[in-house]
Amino acid sequence: MIASGFVANGAKVYITARTKEVVIETAQRLSKEFNGNCIGITSDISNLSGIKNLVEEIKSNINNNVLFPNGYYIEYGGQFESAQEASRTVAILSIFSIIAILVVLYMEFGNFRQAILVMVNLPLALIGGIVSIYFTDGIITIASLVGFITLFGIAVRNGILMVSHYNYLMEKEGKSLGDAIIQGSMERLNPVLMTALTTGLALLPLALAGEKPGSEIQSPMSIVILGGLLTATFLNLIVVPVLFAKWGRK
Repeated sequence: MIASGFVANGAKVYITARTKEVVIETAQRLSKEFNGNCIGITSDISNLSGIKNLVEEIKSNINNNVLFPNGYYIEYGGQFESAQEASRTVAILSIFSIIAILVVLYMEFGNFRQAILVMVNLPLALIGGIVSIYFTDGIITIASLVGFITLFGIAVRNGILMVSHYNYLMEKEGKSLGDAIIQGSMERLNPVLMTALTTGLALLPLALAGEKPGSEIQSPMSIVILGGLLTATFLNLIVVPVLFAKWGRK
């Protein structure tokens, strides 16, 4: 990547990952910011999902090879700064979303034990999402974080389908715990699989369009949801019945 900054005479200064020294001979065009002078160096990149890695590489090279005089310092802004702020916002909203899900589940089932049992689907979905990122671009972006939040909602829904039906069979039809788990799992197998299948088919074209212009947001989000759906769906049908048999009874 090349970053270019303009000086007063129109000349450009180039910064690459291999640059060891940057010399600006004429710096007459200065901007005022925070009661100080500053020179802006801008860069255009084609892949916004890799902006964090790019800035980290530039930071590392500048810190290792450039010695600033006293009073001089460098700040990184623009899209990188916006992305950092957005990531913090999404992370905070994710925490509030998980808390809200737990509260709603408690209101639904009436006890925290079954609510937490349904929440087990979150790490099951997280496994697939992280693996899908690892085998694609390996970069966690804002779009990926949004995909995780969406994925958590789908995974929790599958858990609610299973646990609520177990409770119905035991409370309304008088089934034993074992019979309720077996019958409930079989009866909820088709709805869970159909949810995953329809969602997956809808997102597959978006996930495959990762290299096309305009897919910087849709593709990473779709990849995370698809990977998480795969693990959450199948592990949900195995892990939730086992945990419910041990800790699920009210």
